[in-house]
Amino acid sequence: MDQDENTQQRRERGLTMYREVYGENAVLPPGDSAEFFDLLIIDQQFSEVWSRRALAIPSRRLLTMGVLAATRRFDILEIQFKRALETGELTPEQVREVVIHLVSYVGTPSSGELYRASEAAITAQEDAGQA
Repeated sequence: MDQDENTQQRRERGLTMYREVYGENAVLPPGDSAEFFDLLIIDQQFSEVWSRRALAIPSRRLLTMGVLAATRRFDILEIQFKRALETGELTPEQVREVVIHLVSYVGTPSSGELYRASEAAITAQEDAGQA
């Protein structure tokens, strides 16, 4: 197998895992406009890290949620909450429990945004269920 074929297989494995984590309609940068995204996010993070089977996606997602909360990336955390609800990895009650748990680690100043991200995800899931 040559390098190009190996690179293509790695990219395909990464894209498959990216869609498994974020859903079939997950947004990707257009074409080759973001080489760093393809190389670092798809080829490495999703192809080589998320695809490892020693930890299942729900466990990796919880770890990611903690990091996102600690780094105040509530926009991405909301996406993770939404996907966990879509896949049934977490219930609305469990999402709220994640928030309660994380507030004690990330601090009260972050609690409002953390709560907002969780409730927006829960509301979106409830609205999708009514459609």
